[in-house]
Amino acid sequence: MDNQKVFAMKLSRVYPLLVQKAERKGRTRDEVNQVICWLCGYDEAGIRAQLERDVDCKTFFDEAPRMNPLASRVTGKVCGVRVEDIEDPTMRAIRQLDKLVDELAKGRPMERILRR
Repeated sequence: MDNQKVFAMKLSRVYPLLVQKAERKGRTRDEVNQVICWLCGYDEAGIRAQLERDVDCKTFFDEAPRMNPLASRVTGKVCGVRVEDIEDPTMRAIRQLDKLVDELAKGRPMERILRR
């Protein structure tokens, strides 16, 4: 998929899909939010504000308060692409979030997901 199409996707459409992926496997919206907060530096109010503003994915990641320096430890494949090999920082962050939610849905402990 073209980066521009991914960047233009509305967070308000993507976020519920991330939550559904986690909830189908017995995880919670709060855990998805915890992963987002860890990765991007948002708090719960910040996530809510971005959803209410109906920002696109690029804006959400570009306006992130502080990307976690440990995010570089998020490795592996998402949609057949190695996360660590993605050059564009925004696309890499989008894929890192997807990878973290995948790990959440697979039942991994939160300490391991958050690279503690």
